[in-house]
Amino acid sequence: MDLLVVGGGPAGLATALHAARAGLDVAVWERHAGTVDKACGEGLMPGAVAALAALGVHPPGHDLRGVRYVAGPRRVDADFRAGPGRGVRRTALHAALREAVLAAGVPVERRTVRRVEQDEDGVVADGTRAGHLVAADGLHSPVRRALGLHRPGRAHRRHGLRRHYALAPWSDHVEVHWARDAEAYVTPVADDLVGVAVLTAGRGTYDDHLAAFPALRERLGGAAATGPARGAGPLHQRSSARTAGRVLLVGDAAGYVDALTGEGIALALAQAPAAVRAVVGGDPAAYEREWRRITRRYRWLTHALLGATRVPPIRAALVPAAQRLPWLFSATVDALARPAGT
Repeated sequence: MDLLVVGGGPAGLATALHAARAGLDVAVWERHAGTVDKACGEGLMPGAVAALAALGVHPPGHDLRGVRYVAGPRRVDADFRAGPGRGVRRTALHAALREAVLAAGVPVERRTVRRVEQDEDGVVADGTRAGHLVAADGLHSPVRRALGLHRPGRAHRRHGLRRHYALAPWSDHVEVHWARDAEAYVTPVADDLVGVAVLTAGRGTYDDHLAAFPALRERLGGAAATGPARGAGPLHQRSSARTAGRVLLVGDAAGYVDALTGEGIALALAQAPAAVRAVVGGDPAAYEREWRRITRRYRWLTHALLGATRVPPIRAALVPAAQRLPWLFSATVDALARPAGT
């Protein structure tokens, strides 16, 4: 086997598709059976939609025209210039990618990796040999930890919680509602369904956090929640490197700053072909350079926004400033909408 992909989420499945297209003998190991739901904002930027389309993957969802910031009575919109984004249920995205991988003849096995060893000729995972291994096993990547690449995150630990409501979307924008200590992301994912994700460093239940957004809570009204609240975090995850010999980290496993800018899937979709190019070229270390280039804009912008919005006066002034400088807000949204690394 040329490449073993550990982790069958969007990052791992996209990597497997690119590997199959490059003519590699590839397999995917995923510890969960079937389609997996996870807490995420579910809004795909136009760059992510284009990357999926290039793989022949077109998940069903709800077109998104842009981003709207909301703080009390204040609101400001910025439309995408590069075409629509798409709100897509995480399960729908996973199912579409999994179907494409299976159609490409790539085996997806329900297996958990417990031991990874390397030598000059390849990687051995639980007795199975491959030329290279891609770890796309998520935010709390066991492979990252097993290889000694994990680094403790900062003390400011943010978490995300998401719930869906059976309600027709009232906007074709992703709405970001700002409160004193949290943000709420409202994403239309179907004609009769919206997802509401809350990002916060505070403790409490989903309903506790939603109470910080009275106008949003009123808008949701008596709409029925279609499932439980799902959580993820701490969001900030650090890795000392993205490669260790013949092992490459892709997606959240490679490190993550925060979901504030909504680029998670777009970044994974850009990292996947970069990792495959490094494997095909026989130079895994080249992926480290590519990862830094691909994620540079995300890392700089997200760190800057996080740092600024921890200061209460700056946080309170964010939406009014976007209203006064709509060109700057539009330029920022346009930068986020472009394919990662461009």
